[in-house]
Amino acid sequence: YPLSTAIARPLIVAKLVERANQELARLGVRDEDVTHLSVAGALEIPLALQWMAQSGRYDALVAIGAVIRGDTYHFEVVSNESARGVMDVALEFGVPVANEAQALARIDKGGEAIRVAIEMARLRAGLQEQQR
Repeated sequence: YPLSTAIARPLIVAKLVERANQELARLGVRDEDVTHLSVAGALEIPLALQWMAQSGRYDALVAIGAVIRGDTYHFEVVSNESARGVMDVALEFGVPVANEAQALARIDKGGEAIRVAIEMARLRAGLQEQQR
């Protein structure tokens, strides 16, 4: 039997976050250097990222979520607007933001998002160092 969206989404996000945390550990990122936030839905992700980017405390940000396709156009609107908002934050603040809103079939994307964010943060630091 298919799981309801209310049950499936938290399970999918939990798996994505688990893989992301595994990748952080593999890359040697300390737990105390990571901030985890939870928001009500995908459309709230960009605002939370904006608040974090405004603080100037983060080298990179990662957005992990799940938008589940239903029988309406709502999926496309939520997916597109959330992704656009995440990109706006990255461009406005110059902070690398890796975004993964994928389903269980792509569960390793959480770890990939971490790799991308860290790679971009290191690239940014390298560029800043060259400009000095």
